[in-house]
Amino acid sequence: MSKKYLAYFLLVLATVFWSGNFIVGKFATLFEIPPLTLNVLRWISAWLILIPFTYKEIYNNYSYIKKNFLIISFLGIITISTFNSVVYVALNYTQVINAVLVLAVIPAVTIILSSLMKIDKTNNFQIFGLILSIIGVGSIISNGNIQKIISLSFNKGDLWMLVCVLTWSLYSTLLKKNKFNFSQFTLIQLMVSVGILFLIPQYFYEQSIGLEVNYNKPFFLILFYVVIFPAIAAYYCWQKGVEIIGPNRATMFVQLMPLFSSVMAIIIFNEKFEIYHFVGATFIVSGIYLSNKKTHD
Repeated sequence: MSKKYLAYFLLVLATVFWSGNFIVGKFATLFEIPPLTLNVLRWISAWLILIPFTYKEIYNNYSYIKKNFLIISFLGIITISTFNSVVYVALNYTQVINAVLVLAVIPAVTIILSSLMKIDKTNNFQIFGLILSIIGVGSIISNGNIQKIISLSFNKGDLWMLVCVLTWSLYSTLLKKNKFNFSQFTLIQLMVSVGILFLIPQYFYEQSIGLEVNYNKPFFLILFYVVIFPAIAAYYCWQKGVEIIGPNRATMFVQLMPLFSSVMAIIIFNEKFEIYHFVGATFIVSGIYLSNKKTHD
């Protein structure tokens, strides 16, 4: 498998795992699991799982890590501490469909940031592919009814998701700009190490206002999923994919999340596969294909 197709495979996997994170995150609100506490326990668990596999590389690259500590710390703060916590908080106020709609803006913001920071050049294929993908997303989340998009009212949760858009776009852009001389898992471990420091106050905040965790079976099942798949596995896949093909092309795969979320809803809630699912999927796949073409191909 060529590097390009490996990147595509990894990015698709990442979006599958993250799509599931939105579904599971919504289930967490139904079981009244405090969102910030869930994120704290998620990343502490991930840190404990990763440390046996990363401590040697961290020790051997101490000087290099110290030199790049600021950028690694910033990546950890905007993703581990901010993006993930805000997603779980937002899902307490908005529907998954609204959250996914707002995330559809990520490719546009990433392309703008990459251009401003002179990391990636934007071509006509990427712009046209972006438009097709957004049309596909709109078809799925509106059930093929444009009036649903026009009349969609943005609440507190939707506004919180705009913070997620900015932090994730910046994260993907900076990943391309900064090449690190260690494995993806070590980068995740370092990001989590810094991120946890900013997560702990969030935990104590929820404790102070009386939000307690009920350590029952649903909680542990939810925690297992968010630790293994959207945390460790998805971050590895995404970082590796961005490293190979760059943020502009990689970010288009975010548009797959509404598609996968719809499929999950069909499986979990026995919803029917409608024509708008097919139309949306066609536009999304076409958009991703075009965005990954080069003008000189």
